[in-house]
Amino acid sequence: MRIQRGEKVRLDYELKVKGGEVIESSKKTGPIVYVHGGGKMLPALEQRLEGMSIGDEKRGLIPASEAFGTEESLPTRDLPRREFPAGEKLEPGRVFEAKDPNGRPISFKIVSSTADIVKVRFLHALAGKDIEFYVRVLVIDDPATRKREGLAPPPPPAEAMGIEEK
Repeated sequence: MRIQRGEKVRLDYELKVKGGEVIESSKKTGPIVYVHGGGKMLPALEQRLEGMSIGDEKRGLIPASEAFGTEESLPTRDLPRREFPAGEKLEPGRVFEAKDPNGRPISFKIVSSTADIVKVRFLHALAGKDIEFYVRVLVIDDPATRKREGLAPPPPPAEAMGIEEK
């Protein structure tokens, strides 16, 4: 069985900024389960997973333009100038930090400004960064045929079974 659209897939995985920090890893959160083609995974990663089989492993690089986009590809939004503190210099290129309605930090950059409107670009923390990935296919479920293929789970550690190692 090979990964194709509509199948439920379980993977060991790791995503990290090229040459840098780990963004997500199944070592921390456990394997990821998703429906292939369901829009819950980076489309560029899904493309690279297409056709893989149980036990297959793959490492690779997703260029920034295919991962989280480049800064220039991110959308812009017009904000009323009154939303900014009076007298604030709203020059193109200046970056501001704020909180979204849920209290999470967001960043945006001034693109342009007039007397009434400030055009900003909301920045994604990973925009412009190449992403390295590692995946290992553990399970593929095909809901159409109700077939499942998968690797046998690893045995529990000896200490979990009450066995002492010598």
